[in-house]
Amino acid sequence: MSRILVLPGDGIGPEIVDEALRVLDAAQARFGLDIELDHGLVGGAACDAEGDPLPEGTLEKARAADAILFGSIGGPKWDTLERDKRPERGLLRLRSSLGLFANLRPAILFPQLAGASSLKPEVVSGLDILIVRELTGGIYFGQPRGIKEENGERVGFNTYVYSESEMKRIARVAFDLAMQRGKRVCSVDKANVLEVTELWKEVVTEEAKAYPEIELSHMYVDNAAMQLVRAPKNFDVIVTGNLFGDILSDEAAMLTGSIGMLPSASLDENRKGLYEPCHGSAPDIAGQGLANPLATIMSLAMLMRYSLQRGDVADAIEAAVEKVLDQGLRTADIHTEGTRKVSTGEMGAAVAEALANG
Repeated sequence: MSRILVLPGDGIGPEIVDEALRVLDAAQARFGLDIELDHGLVGGAACDAEGDPLPEGTLEKARAADAILFGSIGGPKWDTLERDKRPERGLLRLRSSLGLFANLRPAILFPQLAGASSLKPEVVSGLDILIVRELTGGIYFGQPRGIKEENGERVGFNTYVYSESEMKRIARVAFDLAMQRGKRVCSVDKANVLEVTELWKEVVTEEAKAYPEIELSHMYVDNAAMQLVRAPKNFDVIVTGNLFGDILSDEAAMLTGSIGMLPSASLDENRKGLYEPCHGSAPDIAGQGLANPLATIMSLAMLMRYSLQRGDVADAIEAAVEKVLDQGLRTADIHTEGTRKVSTGEMGAAVAEALANG
C-alpha cells in the first residue's frame, strides 16, 4: 500500500486538487492501485485553524507519507501576519524538514497549445525542457538574514550560501535525469560576479567527469533568461540554484502557453516527493471554476512516476491530458479561437473519463 498526503492549501488549491483526486480515482479503478489517502492543513488554511502555516500534525503526516499532493498557498488575507507565520513559510519549512532538495520542473509544450504561447509557434513547437532547481539551500535559507537599522536607515540583508555537498547532489540528479533524455546539461550560474556560483561551476564541472556521455555547458543566468526566449529548444536539462531556478522556471512556464500547464516535483534522496503545480493560489479566481487543473493533474502523473515507481500510470495520465486537448477543451487561461472553453470541473472530469476509457 502507498500513502499519499493531500494538502489542498488556499485559494484555488482545493478545487484543482479535487480534480487531481478525481483523476486518481480513475487511475485506481483502471490499474488496481492500492493507495491510502490522508488529508491535512497547510498555509493560510492552517494559519486560520491552528495559528501555524505548518502544524506539527501535518508535518507528522508528511513524514509518514510516501508522497504529498499539494495545491497552492497564500493570499492577501495573510500578508499582514508576522513573516514566520505567513503561509509561504509553511511550505519552505515543509521542504526543509523533509529534505526535498531537488525540484524538477518540466516545461513541455503540447502541440495543441502552440498557439497559446506568447512566442511564435516555430520557436516553441516541440519544446521539452527540464529545469532541476536546488530547493533547500541558497539565499532563501542562508543565515544571517533580516532587516536592521544602520546609520539612521533600514538595511535589508540575506546570505547566499551553498556547501559543496549540496552542489554535488543536485548536479548528480541533473546528470542522472539527462541520461534518460538528450544527455545535455546546462548549468546556470553568475560566476563572473558571485563567488558562491564560481564554486558551483567548479563543483558541477568536477561532478560531470563521472558522466562522460553528458554534454555539459555553462551559462550566466542573465544570458540563460535571454536564451529561453530567443531559442528555448537549445536546452535539454538546466541545473541551477534556488533563486535562479525560481525565476527561470516561471519564465519557462510561459513558453508553454500558461503557468497553469506546469507541474513540479520536489524530491529527497530516496525519491519521496512533494508534487504541486507551479502557479500560485490565485485568490481572485478561487471558487469560480476558472482555474486550470492540468498542472496539478500532471503533478499527479509525476508522483506516480517518481515516488510510486508507476511509469505506466504516469504515461496513461499524460496521454489522457493530450486526448482532452485534442478534443479542443480549454480552460480560460489557454483558450483560443476555435476551441471550447470549459470550467475547472469539466476539464478534470474530461481527463478522468479519458483515463478510464484507456
